[in-house]
Amino acid sequence: MQSLAGTDVAVVGGGFGGLSAACYLADAGADVTLLEKNEQLGGRASLYEEDGFRFDMGPSWYLMPDVFERFFDAFDRVPEDYFALEPLDPHYRVFWKDGDRVDMTGDVEEVKEAFESYEAGAGDAFEDYLAKSEENYEVGMEEFVYTDRSSVRDFLDLDVARNARGLTLLGSMRDHVGEYFDHPKLRQLVQYSLVFLGGSPENTPALYNLMTHVDVNLGVYYPEGGMNGVARGIAELARELGVETRVDCPVEEIHPGYDRFTLGAGGETVAADVVVSDADYAHTEQALLPEQDRGFDESYWASRTWAPSAFLLYLGVDGDIDPLEHHTLVLPEEWDGHFAQIFDEPAWPDDPAYYVCAPSVTDDSVAPEGCSNLFVLVPVAPGLDDAEETREAYRDAVLADLAEHTGVDVRDRIRVERTFAVSDFAERYNAYEGTALGLAHTLRQTALFRPPHRSKNVEDLYFTGGNTTPGIGVPMCLISGEHVAAKVAADR
Repeated sequence: MQSLAGTDVAVVGGGFGGLSAACYLADAGADVTLLEKNEQLGGRASLYEEDGFRFDMGPSWYLMPDVFERFFDAFDRVPEDYFALEPLDPHYRVFWKDGDRVDMTGDVEEVKEAFESYEAGAGDAFEDYLAKSEENYEVGMEEFVYTDRSSVRDFLDLDVARNARGLTLLGSMRDHVGEYFDHPKLRQLVQYSLVFLGGSPENTPALYNLMTHVDVNLGVYYPEGGMNGVARGIAELARELGVETRVDCPVEEIHPGYDRFTLGAGGETVAADVVVSDADYAHTEQALLPEQDRGFDESYWASRTWAPSAFLLYLGVDGDIDPLEHHTLVLPEEWDGHFAQIFDEPAWPDDPAYYVCAPSVTDDSVAPEGCSNLFVLVPVAPGLDDAEETREAYRDAVLADLAEHTGVDVRDRIRVERTFAVSDFAERYNAYEGTALGLAHTLRQTALFRPPHRSKNVEDLYFTGGNTTPGIGVPMCLISGEHVAAKVAADR
């Protein structure tokens, strides 16, 4: 990367995209100031603490360890310099609401045996599916993720045609998975991760079957201190590289000038040659920039397909929570209704599919002795009304569902409780319609169809994070920060 010595950069937002961009820019010699609205860095990977309980408020799966290794290696470090990693076994446990249960591990033979128990021939079909998933991952990451192809010109490349041959690019995940498995439970097992991409089986491109390789072959880990511990580690790296970080410093306005920006932030004025926004893309454009400098109008954002929001319950409870695992999924036999109530006819799900994270199964430090720590996450449509009475009723329904279908009834032993839902995502993170993730990974919102890193109207203004390329998820945001820094260096 070309030297950025003498360049003042303001990074707006301290999520993983902003932290990553700040690290790469500072390493190239820029003078970087990172401005974070909230009281801690990490964006959605915030930490909530109360009465000896510690909760990751957002992401909780440490996936794609190769991406983290690559990120730290760029600065001659390794992840273990900042946090320890513990492999999880099983990777996760699934409870179906008909009483069935299965554990998913990283042992391919075990997984094949489990698949075969549901459908004759499904074990071999899973092996074939996993091979295609690995191929998609290796080629997709190298050619379409690490190599930033965010414009039409980037795709007019012989390397794209040569390397994309044979990749599962088009069509939906539903159709692709149906070529391998008939049993609905097996289809769910290879598609559950779509929730983390903000999509459904019908609207997510088949390319994302690569997530099965991520899940089975690359492993699932628990980082010391949870995902907030990862954020703290990257923030420490940023400071080592010379980044000045300011928390409780919301940016209220960004004013482009002739050759410098001025930002109103935390009651002060900050000047910069370059601005990189890791804040919500729509919020940056609609609320921070003058109207004439916006690249997209409100009708553009309103027409997008947004990833789900979430109804979250953080619970500190007395006693244990066996048989919940560190990662647990509770699924109805038929989940189309839940997806329909997210994407088609938004409503609070009648029969929800949901995720339970119980880090106290792995880490004794997240709860007082004799207690357990868990949070329950139900994907819901963005923009829903989540008034207090609605939350209370839904909370009661979810806890009753958890008790009925996993045997874990915590209702009479809760010591700490907090809900977090649509309006909280909007308020805390300025998230459009209260989405928990950002723009969904539909075919029309993947790669060059996502909003660009470079502002369409303002020179030296850039965007990073989950709403631009390569997309949603902590690993993708780290890569997004790298791409932005490379663009800044190339442009200057």
